Amino acid sequence: MGSVSIPFKTIFESLIGTTDNYIIQNYRLPKAFTAILVGSGLGISGLLMQTLFRNPLAGPFVLGITSGASLGVALVILGSGIFGGIFATLLISKWSIVIAASLGSFLVLLAVLIVSSRVRDTMAILIIGLMFGSITSAVVSVLSYFSSAEQLQQYIFWGFGSLGNLSWSELGVFFIIYCIGIILSIISIKGLNTLLLGENYAKSLGLNIKQSRLLIIIATSFLAGTITAFAGPIAFIGLAIPHLTRQIFNTSNHKILLPAVFLFGAIVMLICDSIAQLPTSDYTLPINAITSLIGAPVVIWLLVRKRKMIF
Repeated sequence: MGSVSIPFKTIFESLIGTTDNYIIQNYRLPKAFTAILVGSGLGISGLLMQTLFRNPLAGPFVLGITSGASLGVALVILGSGIFGGIFATLLISKWSIVIAASLGSFLVLLAVLIVSSRVRDTMAILIIGLMFGSITSAVVSVLSYFSSAEQLQQYIFWGFGSLGNLSWSELGVFFIIYCIGIILSIISIKGLNTLLLGENYAKSLGLNIKQSRLLIIIATSFLAGTITAFAGPIAFIGLAIPHLTRQIFNTSNHKILLPAVFLFGAIVMLICDSIAQLPTSDYTLPINAITSLIGAPVVIWLLVRKRKMIF
């Protein structure tokens, strides 16, 4: 879908290489692949966090990784209000937002890893991650206060999230880092299943809690941090997709949940992106608004339906 109406036959011919359609090959296909990576990556990172902290409200944002990325972007976009033209010159490059978000995510990750190596309680890491998020939000608020209306508008638009701004070269870099996060997630499956039994029981089974926790945090950071850097902060998917998958498959085995969350996250994000793109219109609705408006009622309905079935 898009502002230009293209018949399905032309789209199919472009995909199999019998016709050269610039719009499909350079805009719509990268956007579709971005939706698949974003949806699956956020879903898996949410699953990892909910299992690690044994908290149904945990998501990719709980470690402060997304907040760190937002702070990096705020320093680039809003920083010129305080620091003059130093940060404004960075906006010349298309990669500046991605680099700033990646650096912000990395610095927060580094802080979380240092803390996790000194703290034994997993719930303490959850609270510390939320505190990092509060600190970065406070800094962003200060930067916003000294910024112009144009800078604030640009930062707000970035906060809406977007799937359609990546070229094939940018998507290639995104995919490489994304694959690292997926591989680490697959390696963590055994540890995730063991953690469901509780940390004390997991220790009695010989699981290295500190090593497994570190691996899960790094996997989540690769996925959530990279997605935020390239597509902006996307709401709902990381929190809701694991719940949807558990309700449908009625299992807690991560050997089943991980690939199922991958598929459901990709499918839901593609559906939300299709809804966000108004047919034959130049306007695209914020993807964050669509994911929440479409997804939240579905989760509520599934949970209520499941409860009625049980009782």
